[in-house]
Amino acid sequence: MVWIRLAMALLVGWVTPSREIPVGTVIPLMLSSGLDAAKDAPGKRIEGEVMQKVPLPSGKGISARSRMIGHIVNVTKEGSSGSGLVVKFDVLQDEGHKTELLTGLLAVASMTSVAQAQTPIEPNSDTEPVSQWVTRQVGGDVVRRGWGKVASPDGTYGTWLAGSSVLIKLTPNPRAGCPDGPGYDREQAVWIFSSAACGTYGLGDVKVANSGKDRSLGEIALTSRRKLKVRGGSGWLLIVVAEAGR
Repeated sequence: MVWIRLAMALLVGWVTPSREIPVGTVIPLMLSSGLDAAKDAPGKRIEGEVMQKVPLPSGKGISARSRMIGHIVNVTKEGSSGSGLVVKFDVLQDEGHKTELLTGLLAVASMTSVAQAQTPIEPNSDTEPVSQWVTRQVGGDVVRRGWGKVASPDGTYGTWLAGSSVLIKLTPNPRAGCPDGPGYDREQAVWIFSSAACGTYGLGDVKVANSGKDRSLGEIALTSRRKLKVRGGSGWLLIVVAEAGR
């Protein structure tokens, strides 16, 4: 019987305890498939790709290019009050291992905003190597790649590693819905986002009705006055809020 259980585990991938990824861990990802309140239905699988290595307090990390998997919980079709979607990302698939967890949302940015954050802001930068560009993160932080530094308007400093990999401490943004909490005491992987990024960017009237961090843990609710649509290629800054099933 032991070998049968082993074979089954190898087929489906090990499910590891979420406590290996502590509450407060930030996971930046790019959504692989789009969301459309007019077409989608509850139960639809959604997933995204983790866009940089995520360091963990244990010294280990979540690999870049691993996958966050979730599903649509609820859909509100367009009506007089608009439309909405509730989504949940609750499984991390990393190098064949699956970890169950619940994540909330710090920020979400359109595909265009993601591209702009990876475009130089200084004139004539096309004559310089990519490693020397100055770019602006979603939310306003400035990356000076030639110095390997990131700076926020309030004086928070972080590190640019390579490509679009950035490590910086989160800055509380309570007015926007991101107060202080677990994870704000250490540098986090934020990809193209700023330390204080919170809410939606470049998505028109799309709003975060529930971040999934405080109530209905793990359930991220987005609303729009019109047809809610978030394209694949959008950027999501998730934060672990609890073990799955809680």
